[in-house]
Order: sequence, then C-alpha cells, then structure tokens
Amino acid sequence: MLTKPRVPSSPLETSMYSPRQRRRRSPLLLVGLSVPVVLALIAGAVFVLPYIRSHAAAAINPNCSLRIPKNPLTAQGLATPYQLAATDAGQGACNEANAGQSAFVQAVIFDPATNTISAYEPLVVDKGTQPAIAPVVPQIPQGAIVGLWFGFNGTILHLRGDVNGGQCVNGLGGSDFGQFAYCNAPQFFQAVNAAIQANKIKVPVLGMANDGQPCPTTRSFGLVDMDQSDNVQSQYLANANGQTAQMSTANQGNLPNATTLGNPSDNALLSRIEDPILGCQSWQVPDLANAGAMTATLATDELQAAANQAAPIALVPSADEMVLVNNNASLAKVNAYRIGVNQMPAATLNDANTTAYCKNLISISLPRLQLDMQTFQKQPSPDGGATANSLFTFLANRLNATLGANGLNCIGLLNIQNPVTLTTDGNGVVTAATLTIANTGTGTGTGTGTGTGTGATVPNCNVNGTAVAGCMGTATINGQTCTVAFANGTVTVTCPNNPTGTGTGTGTGTGTGTGTGTGTGTPNPTMVPFDNAGISSDANMAVANFDTAGFSYSAQALRNAGLTPGKKIVFNGVTFVWPSSAAGTPDNVMAQGQVIPVTAAMGARTLAFLGSSSFGPSMGNGTITYTDGSTQAFTLAFSDWTLNGGRSMPLNGNQVVTTTPYRNAPNGVQLGQMPNVFYTSVALQQGKTVKSVTMPAHANQGQLHVFSIGMK
Repeated sequence: MLTKPRVPSSPLETSMYSPRQRRRRSPLLLVGLSVPVVLALIAGAVFVLPYIRSHAAAAINPNCSLRIPKNPLTAQGLATPYQLAATDAGQGACNEANAGQSAFVQAVIFDPATNTISAYEPLVVDKGTQPAIAPVVPQIPQGAIVGLWFGFNGTILHLRGDVNGGQCVNGLGGSDFGQFAYCNAPQFFQAVNAAIQANKIKVPVLGMANDGQPCPTTRSFGLVDMDQSDNVQSQYLANANGQTAQMSTANQGNLPNATTLGNPSDNALLSRIEDPILGCQSWQVPDLANAGAMTATLATDELQAAANQAAPIALVPSADEMVLVNNNASLAKVNAYRIGVNQMPAATLNDANTTAYCKNLISISLPRLQLDMQTFQKQPSPDGGATANSLFTFLANRLNATLGANGLNCIGLLNIQNPVTLTTDGNGVVTAATLTIANTGTGTGTGTGTGTGTGATVPNCNVNGTAVAGCMGTATINGQTCTVAFANGTVTVTCPNNPTGTGTGTGTGTGTGTGTGTGTGTPNPTMVPFDNAGISSDANMAVANFDTAGFSYSAQALRNAGLTPGKKIVFNGVTFVWPSSAAGTPDNVMAQGQVIPVTAAMGARTLAFLGSSSFGPSMGNGTITYTDGSTQAFTLAFSDWTLNGGRSMPLNGNQVVTTTPYRNAPNGVQLGQMPNVFYTSVALQQGKTVKSVTMPAHANQGQLHVFSIGMK
C-alpha cells in the first residue's frame, strides 16, 4: 500500500462520475460544466481557459450530429467545414465552442508513391455559421489514401451527410459508438500496413522511459482507461462569437484573443503529457493545416502501438460502453470499432474478455503509477486543477473511475474493493490517492536490445515442378489437389482431409464365424458442393462474384482473420472446415434446393452452418432428412454479409464468426463495408441420424450462401 501525503479531508470511495448520464465520460472530460473551463493542451503545456459563452451550470444537450461535406476524402472535402447541430433540437442547441459539445475531426493521409504520411484537421463549425478564418486547402497527392477519425466531448455523436462517400462507420446499425467514429480507416491501415511490411515505412521504436520501463503506447495497460483508442489530438481556435478556425501558428497570430478547444483523450495524454515527462516521443507527421509542423495522430499512435507494444496488449474489450448494443456485449460492434483503429478483430467475445482486461489493468497500471508517483506529483493536473491537484491524483482519479462500477466494473468482475482510494477537498478536487497493490513490492530492471528485420515480398512457388505465381493457387501433391496460399510472410500448403468419418468397434464370435460390433467416430464436417465463387485475391478481384453484382470477400483479409483455406474451425463446439478452394473458384453453395448428403455421427443434436447472405437479410425453408426416412422442416436465415453497409444488426440466431475490414470490388477497389461470416444452427430430433440436408429452394430476398456445414 502506498499513500500520497494527504490534506485533511474525507475519503472518496466512488468515482467523481456518480451519478452519471447513460454513457460514461472519460475523466479527461469536464462533465457537467459546473467548472467553467476548457482544456487546452498545446505543445505539452496546459492552459485553463474560460468558457466563452454562458457560465451557467444548466444541463447541455449531450447528443449532437455532425454533417460530413461532399467528397470528404478529397482536398476540397477536407477543407469544407463540418457542421455541428443538435440531433434532437428539443434537447437544446449544440455549439462547437461549448466544451461539453465540441466535436473534432482528424485526417491522416498516406501517399503510396512516396510512402509518406501527413495529417490535416478539418474544421467543425456550428450549422449555418461561417468559420472565423477559412480552412487551408491541403495539397493531396494523386492516389493518396485518406482516413478520418472523430472525437466528441459530449455523449453521442451521430454522423450525417456524405457518409457513403467517406465510407464512414458510426457504430453498428442504429447503435452509435458515442464519442468516436471513422471514415475509410480500414483502407488507410491496410495500405500503410502493407508499406510497413514491405519495409517502405519505418515505424519509430518506442525506446525506454526515464522510469526504466518501456515507453507507453495507446495499447499499454499502464495508459488506457475505460474507453481506449478514442478521440483525437485535433484542436481548434474559437473567437468571442463562437466562430472557429483551425489551430495553426498563423491563425493564432490572426486571432490573438481566441480560446483553444481540445478533445481530451488517451492520445492527448500520451503524446502531450506522459511522453514528454517520461522522456519518450510519439510518432509525429507533418500537419498540412499548420505549415508542416509536426504532430501526433490517432492513426500513427495505433500503428506505433501495433509495431512495438509488448504483451499483454490492450485491445478494445467487450464491456467498453462504446461497443455495447442495448447494454449487451456485441462481437460485431467490438470488431467494427477495432477495425477502425487497426486492431485485430476478435474471433469470439471471449477474445475481448473484460475480466482478463481488468486483471491486466490492475497488475500493470497500479505498479506503473506507483513507480512514477513522485515524478507525477510534481506535474500539474491536465485539467488545470478542476478535478485533481496534480498529474498523479488526476491519473489516480481516472484509474479509480475505470475500475469502478461506472467504468469497466472491474471491481464487480473480480469481486474486489477498488484498489485506488481517493481523497478530496471541500471543492471535490482529488488531493490524495492510496494505491493498494497485491503482494506489495517494488522492483526495477534495466536492459536494452536491438533487432532488425525485413518485410516480406510476395514470392513465387514451385511445387513438384508446378509453378504457382504469387504462391496463390493449387498444385498436385501425392495425387491430391492442394491449395497454396501466402499471407503474413508465410506460405501455407493445405491438402483436403479425408472426407469420411472414422470409428472403432469391438465384436465377438465363436468357431469360425465372425463377430460384429459397433463403434462411434467423429466425422469430418460435411463436404459442401460449392457452386459460387465468393472469395477473390486482392491481386485479382474480378475473378469472384459473391453477390451477383461482382463484389467478393478478400482471401487475404479472411486469412488475416483466421479463416485459412482448408483450416478446421471450432465455433460453439461445432467443427467446420473452411473451404480449401483457391481464390476465384467455387467456395460456397448458393441455396437453390440442393440436396447435400451429410456425414453425421449418431447422437448429434445440432446441425450448424457457416455462411451469410447477399442483398439480405435472407431466409428460406429447407428440409432435414433422417436415415429412418423421416424429415424435419427448418428455416435457414443469414444476415446480410456487410450488415447492409453497417446499417443493420445480425439476425436473432446469427452469431458473427469473423469480420473483415473490407470487401473486393470488380474494378479493383477495396470497399470498407466490412463483410462478415455468420454462424447459425438447427436443433435436431433426438435419437435420429441425419442423412441429408435439402437447402432452401428460394429465399425471401437476396441469396443465401453456405461455406461449411458441421454437427455436434
């Protein structure tokens, strides 16, 4: 147990955010606005600024909408101000200059011709108003890839306008993330990651902090809070009339009395506060809105974390309120969020387990905060003293809230008392914190290491004299047609499994007769008679046509998500085999009344399918035939493969097996609608053995597609 020296006051056992609104707020935000300040973080310094409108503590409208201009990924679109307005005008107006309603946009641009990255901050203005100073029009190279990320100081930010032109993701269906959104992020990260793997972009190493520990990242358990990887470093200037301008040296000179609006977040805490104090450096790129001055961004923070963060790695957990749907965990929404910040999608909700996340938070964040306590005590609170009297008490307050019932509820999941106890003065400012650390002890260690590596280029393969260009195709090995695939620097050769089940049996006999016996076996999943090519290679997108409109899944994206050709997949206890087909060859069956023989084990109680629908959701009636001649009617239903461009929720009975960041278009463009593969199942009649499945002859709309069938 380690206690900071206290001033006489009362202990505080709960966080400063109770009671709270429906959605949690990060401790970096000034909620309630009872304290009339605006947080400004400039070049590592902290300024407390007056709220430029009303100082009244009246409730403000926490839910605002942001209208995206036309063609938001172009230079002109970036320079066109975004317009902020109330989502529901009956709750009151929304004003960008109001610290509790400010929305922020950050663009990051990758030029594949020069392998360079730059930043730009599109401006947000109140609907119907003009900027204080017109935004700079950036110079965007031809062929550059632009990603956009949004941060919000209120509760729920809803995107309107040209969301399709920007390939924007606001959440899942009608369930918005809240304080975060993005446009074209998967395409941006895919291009940059490919350049990194090819050794065309060098990600800065983290180095060691002056406390002897590795420098923190946005995926460090010593840094993250209840809502990791949200919000951006963008800042704006506001004049006395509430008009806004981009933050730049030139604009500061032209608006000497302007206030600064900021979007408090893990990213700002990392790049503007903790890194300078700990002797670390975030990855910075030229800011096109500020004459090329260097700036950190959410995208480069995540890229640097992906390249350097050692295990355990903090990835968005299922209990993060921004990924809940009606207060329930949602794998699809977890993955929609993760893909937007360059994180590996979760295969199951267990892969985003919040209990494990909480254990890492406690085991890592508490000792790190203890280690840096004396250093952080000497630093001012980032909120100018509004909630805490030093950086140490600010971070302790933030950690207390994250672990508490109104945060990730780690105390409930782990059945513990909050290990961070706060003490406040008469104004509610945290002045002391006690950290209770299990098996209290301290340890220090030093060490350095260096390493070098090279990115993998796409090879060509030769298998038994057969040339396989790009190591993507098929070859004959021992009389079998095998699939050759290349991804993540590895060539994988997959040969089909024996399609029949095996079993063991015992028997007895007398004399010269023969005995008989019975045995049970575990058959391989049913072989599906594929008739539709729905998966294409990123190098040749036109060879597949999943939806009859020319669009298809990406073979590379599926492999990166764990669906390797020919691989056995266990989901909900059912073993499936992912199609071993080469890209551009039939890999799924499109339901049209086909009768599919089933390899079944006696006693199986569940028939299960992996698939999706195109132009869905789709459903149709099929038939299960048993070996005794009896039949069972069933309904096969699958959600639309892209959830209708992210506007729909998975159907009841559908579970997301995986989500990929993009789909392939026949013109060679990767589109960010994030196609999914779903699981659904049918309960079988007990005591019977399945002989065959008759697929639905018709769907109510669209097409039903099945990749694999399994039983348990």
